[in-house]
Amino acid sequence: MSTSEESTKKTVSIPSTVTVKKFAEALDVPVTTAITELMKNGLMATINEEIDIDTATIIAQDMGFEVVEDLEIADNESLTLERLLEICEKEEKSDKKLQSRPPIVTVLGHVDHGKTTLLDTIRQAQVADDEHGGITQHIKAYQTKKKGKTITFIDTPGHEAFAAMRERGVSLADIAILVVAADDGVRPQTKEVISYLIEKKIPTIVAINKVDKPDANVDRVKKELSEHDLLIEEWGGKVMCNEISAKNKIGISELLESVLLLTEVEEFKADAARDGLAIVLESHKDPQKGPVATAVVKTGTLLVGQDVTIGKTYGRIRRIEDFSGRSIEKAPPSMPVTIFGLNDTAETNDIIQVADAKKSARLKSLETAERLGSGKKNVKSMADTEDLPRLNIFVKADVQGSVEAIEQLLDAIPQEKVLINYIDTGVGNITESDVKRALSAGAILYGFNVEVNAVANRLAGDEIEIKTYKVIYELIEDVKTRLFDLLPEEIERTDVGKLEVLAVFLTEKKSMIVGGKVTSGLMVAPTKDQKVKIDVYRGEREIGSGELTNLQHNKIDTDEVKKGMECGITFAGETKIKAQDSLHAYKEVIKQKKLEMEDGERERVAKEKKERKEALDLAEQQRAAEEESRRGKKRGR
Repeated sequence: MSTSEESTKKTVSIPSTVTVKKFAEALDVPVTTAITELMKNGLMATINEEIDIDTATIIAQDMGFEVVEDLEIADNESLTLERLLEICEKEEKSDKKLQSRPPIVTVLGHVDHGKTTLLDTIRQAQVADDEHGGITQHIKAYQTKKKGKTITFIDTPGHEAFAAMRERGVSLADIAILVVAADDGVRPQTKEVISYLIEKKIPTIVAINKVDKPDANVDRVKKELSEHDLLIEEWGGKVMCNEISAKNKIGISELLESVLLLTEVEEFKADAARDGLAIVLESHKDPQKGPVATAVVKTGTLLVGQDVTIGKTYGRIRRIEDFSGRSIEKAPPSMPVTIFGLNDTAETNDIIQVADAKKSARLKSLETAERLGSGKKNVKSMADTEDLPRLNIFVKADVQGSVEAIEQLLDAIPQEKVLINYIDTGVGNITESDVKRALSAGAILYGFNVEVNAVANRLAGDEIEIKTYKVIYELIEDVKTRLFDLLPEEIERTDVGKLEVLAVFLTEKKSMIVGGKVTSGLMVAPTKDQKVKIDVYRGEREIGSGELTNLQHNKIDTDEVKKGMECGITFAGETKIKAQDSLHAYKEVIKQKKLEMEDGERERVAKEKKERKEALDLAEQQRAAEEESRRGKKRGR
């Protein structure tokens, strides 16, 4: 094709997925023509089937068209986080007239390395003092200004329990500030964050914190960072590095200068004129205001009064508040906001997207149908095929991110011998309806950073246990303790030795004194903490059992008698021993409880399951064969 022909190609706008019918309409060709072209390329597609943008591009180019992706969202499209980020990336590369927006900066790093203190210093707030147990347990979003320019900050937890929330923070970020303590260096969560940053190619600034501490070693931190493929500028890399003390306000202004410099280089832009698209960071249920979602706007503008959909929920925005709690009428790109007016709590990572009244009404009718229909509840239960003890729990937390972290930690507990059965999870204070649900299921009600209302407390009484916590690991430890309590005791038998009875010296109702020769192992005397048990064999048959209560050699009490030697024992039990009987001595030890199976036990259980399944399959085959035989006989008549 010549250059002039290329320049005359008609440009068409196609969404990421499109039906064959809509594709033909976009090209302004008959549907049969589009289907024929698809068939030429080995694709059999009907009029209502969907094709992706890559396929549409190839077919359209073959027909003389130039394709650009339509960044508008289809009426029935429910966005995922990945799809939204893709839209934003393509939007920035498009020819649209875009506006500059503040950078979204995520503060990341290991627990106790000073992330929240850094944000406190920037905002001149004391959020760190409010964190129970000294751990940031939620994502928080704020804005600040430097040289008249706005910067959006997102704080993420550093504790290992909140890996999913950290990864979400990275996904949202335009810029990441990686906080590393000069006196502690690169730690496990630091390594995890670095891998995210490299994988997602997030522009990064390293903030080496606590440089004013006596044991600070900045060079060691820089060396450790380089060992994990994060090379700072002074070491020949591209990553900016600032040395700071968040607590004593050293180097903070320079750090903000670095953020503005990187923002200038990256040129973050968005289409403020389009309908807003925002990502839910947290959600909870306010007793007075109802469901509330904290979100950050990625592109477009959200307005009070708009109908929105958020994952499986919907609503009309009644009120928007900025990070300081001030009511605003609109939320432009990069602004962290709190949204009121939803019908239910949203899930973290759900996308807030503006919907027309038709879509909002459809969601409302679907919700009503589900509520009036099957009556199924959001229950997370373990496999019913497992014949194992279960701990029924109902978890309520302040925000969805807390629920997510609790589930993540609980799911990490080995559950091969006992299962955690989630009756339900949710956000908001514990109410009487929660107590009723827990009571009907025999569940323990766990609350994290929530209150129990007075009616719920009275209703619970002594019938249902409610446990509330402010530190997440205390809740996890309580569940773990209860799982241990559910484990049955496992007794391990250790064979000690065998004795051939040569003579019976004394017979009483519940005891005997006999003499004999040790034929294998040894005979041992019982101790204060350890009994010695005996199985009595007559020939090959076990005829009874009892305990060895005293051991003598040459009529003197002794601790043990070895193989080949003779001894006398006192036997406690109702079995009547005779000469030539064989006494098998053994000890029993209660094994330490473990939630996880050992390799041998795991193999045994797997083998037993396989054998049970094979037996059931064989029985089913036999039943089917017998049924077929009966049918054959009936047909023969």
